[in-house]
Amino acid sequence: MSLLVTGTVAFDAIETPFGKTDKIIGGAATYISLAASYFTKDISLIGVVGDDFPSAYIQLLNDKGINTEGLQIKENEKSFFWSGRYFNDMNSRETLITELNVLSDFDPIVPQELSSPDFLMLGNLAPIVQSMLINRLSKRPKLIVMDTMNFWMDIAMDDLKTTLKMVDVLTINDEEARQLSGKYSLVKAAKKISEMGPQFLIIKKGEHGALLFHKDQVFFAPAMLLEDVFDPTGAGDTFAGGFIGWLAKTGDISFENMKRAIIYGSAMASFCVEKFGTENILSISQEQLNARVKAFQTLSSVEMKL
Repeated sequence: MSLLVTGTVAFDAIETPFGKTDKIIGGAATYISLAASYFTKDISLIGVVGDDFPSAYIQLLNDKGINTEGLQIKENEKSFFWSGRYFNDMNSRETLITELNVLSDFDPIVPQELSSPDFLMLGNLAPIVQSMLINRLSKRPKLIVMDTMNFWMDIAMDDLKTTLKMVDVLTINDEEARQLSGKYSLVKAAKKISEMGPQFLIIKKGEHGALLFHKDQVFFAPAMLLEDVFDPTGAGDTFAGGFIGWLAKTGDISFENMKRAIIYGSAMASFCVEKFGTENILSISQEQLNARVKAFQTLSSVEMKL
């Protein structure tokens, strides 16, 4: 089934205790699309870059089966750029540079041929841009998944609440869930957020796994225990790409299948953090993916006689 992805397509410059990069390809929509491409080839991307964005990067996306007809290229403007430094625990980071550039006035133009996707993944963007894109579709998708962050809760809460009413699944981390709901208990937070619109809530807990909530149902997926974590950048977006990619592949949006999608998303994210940027998620074999998913199954299953 067709999948439409929106979000940032950008440059990142990353520094961790293991090294640093110059400007490399990054952005939420980039990570989401690349991860989803392991499950479905009917992917289209809506985003914006400047004319400084290398055509080789766009070709990289095309080579993975990602349709970039909806990627605007603004002449005489620069692409979004983020630079950050991670500390030794790899959970906390310092933002060094944020240059919005073309993103400061992004108007999400949806080509007619991309306006009726089966699935829509809204990568992290201003909530008003996310809602604009939804309103420009010719029909409502089967499922709309939205990612957001505490920055928008700080400066655009009204816009965020408006957009939340339009989506089916929200994915945020535990700190953001508490801020959005005003509840410390994640169970209470999930109930409060479901009243805002999303019927499914994914709460990401980084190295401690992810939770899926739907009404009174809860599912927990652990995080993979890895020997080396080189770069957490894009892990959450890669998770989202694996999640929505699996759903688009199967067309099944039941709670049971979302549990499987959580595992596939977690597996993809575990590959992402093992190298810098998108490097590791460009060359995963089917055998490697299957082995990683099996490892997750081993982590999260136990036979018991009661």
